[in-house]
Amino acid sequence: MALAEMQKLKKSLVADEHLNAYEDGFRHNWTKKQILELFKKPFMDLVFEAQTIHRENFDPNKVQLSQLCSIKTGGCEEDCSYCPQSSRYNTEVSATKLMELQRVVEGAVTAKEAGATRYCMGAAWRSPKGRHMEAVCDMVKEVKNLGMETCMTLGMLDVDQITQLKEAGLDYYNHNVDSSPEFYKTIITTRSYEDRLQTLENVRSAGINVCSGGIVGMGEDQSDRAGMLQTLANMAQHPGSVPINMLVPCEGTPMEGQEALDPFEFIRTIAVARIMMPASYVRLSAGREQMNDEMQALCFMAGANSIFYGEKLLCTSNPIQNTDMELFGRLGIEPEKSKHAKAS
Repeated sequence: MALAEMQKLKKSLVADEHLNAYEDGFRHNWTKKQILELFKKPFMDLVFEAQTIHRENFDPNKVQLSQLCSIKTGGCEEDCSYCPQSSRYNTEVSATKLMELQRVVEGAVTAKEAGATRYCMGAAWRSPKGRHMEAVCDMVKEVKNLGMETCMTLGMLDVDQITQLKEAGLDYYNHNVDSSPEFYKTIITTRSYEDRLQTLENVRSAGINVCSGGIVGMGEDQSDRAGMLQTLANMAQHPGSVPINMLVPCEGTPMEGQEALDPFEFIRTIAVARIMMPASYVRLSAGREQMNDEMQALCFMAGANSIFYGEKLLCTSNPIQNTDMELFGRLGIEPEKSKHAKAS
């Protein structure tokens, strides 16, 4: 059945407890019980369902490439237990000043030449100061001039800051919810879950695409992974991008020595995200260096269709480009070509 026909069918269905069709044709009323039922499905059945939904919405053999640049590293006042950039922990990460515009542009040019279509710029701030906004807006403008999609993650934003980024032409804003509301309280105390949701709502209301996901493998249980996806899928609009990070335990942080998550549980999380948010890009983010080729291939089968590309993600390493391209070649996958992002 063609995608247009599928969407028409979904919109024609009356609401019931299993498929509540909203204006966009997708569900926004998932219960924790329903999500856990997905997680409990036999692995092969779950992946098959996710791949079927993926094919209804995307080319199954195309993957979008994003590259992440840390434009301001370390020295963050927050106490996120997983993050080596927190000034509260004794890690090897040193605080830096905001990167100069020319260096950011040079990095974006290199990323574009290597095949990336989106350039994501991240700063280790609780929230940007007023004096930072002109500089980060200039970064957005210059990267867009290269014909790339732009994304930023700068912490919490107020309405005025979001308006400035919108006027600069920002395509996506990343602000992860990290985990379920319940587990979140055990890993972060300096910023509330409600703070994160308010920033995301401000971003969406301004017409900037939302990029929001979380981290798994922090010691949470399956119910927390379900709760994280419930938060994302029950938003008024599904995030355009959903990065799913696998924890990389960093020395000096409270998460140091955390036991690795079962790879099949990670793949289940990808599959459930795809089923719940059919038209969102589901991105393999941190932790890919710890994944073998077979695990990544199963993630693509389960509905992942975006990766962070390049040698480094903020403060953790990432597979080098040649390795990614070799895997793509073995799988018959091609990088998605550049396209202009449209605000939702």
